[in-house]
Amino acid sequence: MDTKKLRAAVEAAGHDPHFFTPSAMRFFGDSMSNYGVRASPVTVHGFRGPVLCWALYRRKPVKNGVKADTYFCCDTFRRVFGEAA
Repeated sequence: MDTKKLRAAVEAAGHDPHFFTPSAMRFFGDSMSNYGVRASPVTVHGFRGPVLCWALYRRKPVKNGVKADTYFCCDTFRRVFGEAA
């Protein structure tokens, strides 16, 4: 999985339509070239238990030092909030 494939899958599934928009990225001082996807899925302990997710990370911190990973479910491509195992 790479950033382009993940973005296309999330947009095709119709989940979190504003995450990858240019205006949202500009607000945070970000761009697509600053993103990367971890080589293998990670298990995230979310609200409904453990979920296998793709981890989208920032190569460099953006506004206010934001550098946290963002997780997307491998099956549904919904955004998952929680802690990686």
